[in-house]
Amino acid sequence: MSLSLKLRKFLLKEGAKEVGYADITHFSPKPELNTGVVFYITYPKSIIRNMENAPTPEYLKELISLNLRLDALGMKCEEFLIDNGFKAYAQTKKRLGTDFGQYNSFELPHKTIATRAGLGWIGKSALFTTSKYGSALRLSSVLTNAPLEIGKPILNSKCGKCMICKDACPGNAISGIEWNHKLKRNDFYDDKKCEKYALIVSEENLGKPDTVCGKCIYACPHTQKYIKN
Repeated sequence: MSLSLKLRKFLLKEGAKEVGYADITHFSPKPELNTGVVFYITYPKSIIRNMENAPTPEYLKELISLNLRLDALGMKCEEFLIDNGFKAYAQTKKRLGTDFGQYNSFELPHKTIATRAGLGWIGKSALFTTSKYGSALRLSSVLTNAPLEIGKPILNSKCGKCMICKDACPGNAISGIEWNHKLKRNDFYDDKKCEKYALIVSEENLGKPDTVCGKCIYACPHTQKYIKN
């Protein structure tokens, strides 16, 4: 059994919903680690079904839980690769911290690795999106020098003319411009407008201001298809 298959089976057994591998040679923050391992866990359908008036306390609780599970999974992936003789660095929330910089983003976002691995695309909402689960998922990644079987990159959006997430965003953060791999996030999405609205609606719904909303997750037609199946 190949290393790629062994690692995928291991991560799926440990709780990942999907796993992919990407060539990150030209944008790795650690030049000696040129392969990205990326994986995601989906939100339970029951949580997302109740998100029409997002955010909800259940959504926030699940978001925190998923982040913890993804961090743990990242460390297990790192350990697996090191035990097999390779270098690895898990991009956990604990390690990356909460200072996302001017554009509210990590140096190498998980979703960049995910598109390069061919797992999905970036929606007009700037969220990572798949045909099967929409945006009802959270990602994490590990950087490594292991020779893994690289997926075929997805370099352009599959949203087409759909504007449902744009119309659903009360903060007007979504421009409606389609993503492609050459664009930076702020070329098509305004994170400051999103954050401003999220602080207001989270205080209304949750009793305290927070940078969570989720209306665009719920609105995505692919998400709706997932939660109705």
